[in-house]
Amino acid sequence: MNIHHVRYFLAVSNTCNFSKAARQCNVSQPALSRAVQQLEEEVGGLLLRRERGLTHLTDLGALLRPHFEQILAQFGDVRREASQFLRLDDARLKVGIMRTIGPRRFVGLLADFNRRYSGIQLQFLERNPEMLAEALRSGEIDLAIMSASETLPERCDVRPLYPERFVLAFPVGHRFAAFDTIPIAEMDGETYLQHVDCDCWEHLSSLCSGAGVRVRVSHTSEHGDWIQDLVAAGFGVCFVPEHSALSSELQSRPVAGLLLSRQVSLVTVAGRRFSPAVSTFVKSVASHRWIEGATAGQAAKAVEPCLASRLAA
Repeated sequence: MNIHHVRYFLAVSNTCNFSKAARQCNVSQPALSRAVQQLEEEVGGLLLRRERGLTHLTDLGALLRPHFEQILAQFGDVRREASQFLRLDDARLKVGIMRTIGPRRFVGLLADFNRRYSGIQLQFLERNPEMLAEALRSGEIDLAIMSASETLPERCDVRPLYPERFVLAFPVGHRFAAFDTIPIAEMDGETYLQHVDCDCWEHLSSLCSGAGVRVRVSHTSEHGDWIQDLVAAGFGVCFVPEHSALSSELQSRPVAGLLLSRQVSLVTVAGRRFSPAVSTFVKSVASHRWIEGATAGQAAKAVEPCLASRLAA
């Protein structure tokens, strides 16, 4: 059913005159008459009685007129919503965030993005890496900010954002506060509190074992704030990403001999077309200065998508 045919029929039904309706719709009268006839053929009956000076609705026309008015109104709503979406006036963007990634490094990006594109609503969903990969695949989220790993599907495009090291967090007043860099031997015998989604734990265990350092895990949790509160209460120590929001009751230091780091990346599904909102966000990420001292151009170049960055299965 052609929406213009519906509009022409309603114009005739309102004016009761084909000539006036044609002028109102900015078409010729023969073109309008053919359109109404085609609409009648589609519904299977006459909608208008064409009498000189007395054109009026048939019973079928009167019956269907409210439905045609609703169709035209809904089509107008569709066009308005589509226009708003394409102009980024009321667009929604779902961003998956790995649970261990703190917001501190993203504040500048988000403040600038919100100022420039206030019509885009960002929704953040915290997940572990496996859940983020599945959410990307299924389309539940538009993109993900996470630490890239070999567990990502082959179809993922990975855009590196910034490197991030892990530092040891401990309560204020702990003996570790005396060090600028904690010797690895000082960790021997320490009680460790582990985040279940920590992406450095296996490597940490291996490094400690190789250095003859014994670390006992006493508590695990999927909530970073729980881990930090337990550390502040003196239950042990924990490793945290250096850009995490750290409680005021905690201090942190790097550990000598423990080269623990990760690459935080923007991950999208390769070959999937971006909506205007997603495309705008990705471009903002590409132009953001993630690396201190880098120019905007250098930062953009650092996160340019490329096939080489796609992880192999």
